[in-house]
Amino acid sequence: MSWTMDKIKQLKKLWTKGKSTVEIAKELGISKNSVIGKVHRLDLTARPSPIKKKEVPAPAPVPSKPQPKKKTVGKCHLMDLKSNTCRWPIGEPENEDFHFCGKTTVTGKPYCEEHCKAAYTSLKELADQNAQNKLKAKK
Repeated sequence: MSWTMDKIKQLKKLWTKGKSTVEIAKELGISKNSVIGKVHRLDLTARPSPIKKKEVPAPAPVPSKPQPKKKTVGKCHLMDLKSNTCRWPIGEPENEDFHFCGKTTVTGKPYCEEHCKAAYTSLKELADQNAQNKLKAKK
């Protein structure tokens, strides 16, 4: 297909009227891709794509106030935990005073010596401890 001067004039006229590439192609008896290519080569004014959605700018981020770091003697909060601090939870997570033990851990364990004894106690040892506690309570 060759573009004649008449077809080019008609293309420009239909383009300025706002006709779609499909409508122009039907009227000129050519393919839609031919119309698109010629529009680009003629550098006709671009139109917004019917396919692309209009970009809505994202809302500006609201600057947050830096939270003061909770530091209490003998208490360790989540952000203060290191690889060698005891991760034994103390209190209820929903309470404000919830924290972790924070003492130095036993090598290869997530807890300090005291909490390792509690965490890694066998059922027999627990039963013996309970029995001893009951005896002490009776005295």
